[in-house]
Amino acid sequence: MQKGERSMRMKWFIACTCVAPIAMPLTASAQGGVPGGARQGFYEGGRIAGPIGAVVGTAVGGVVGGVKGVLGIQPHYVYYRGHRTYHRQH
Repeated sequence: MQKGERSMRMKWFIACTCVAPIAMPLTASAQGGVPGGARQGFYEGGRIAGPIGAVVGTAVGGVVGGVKGVLGIQPHYVYYRGHRTYHRQH
């Protein structure tokens, strides 16, 4: 092995050693969102567009869930109050 080749391998090793600990939590958090996103996409796509919508919804929901997981966006639930109807007396 030549001196330049050994130096390049050492630089590559140091770079990988520094980047790997940073990348590992990102991939782990992305994996947490994929199943939930795929599940929600399956149910919503199936509800709205039938079997084909369920297939497409699963793929899109998995991607969106993975991106949300990488960005750290947690699922949140919103409670909507029922619509009030007012009746006017004549």
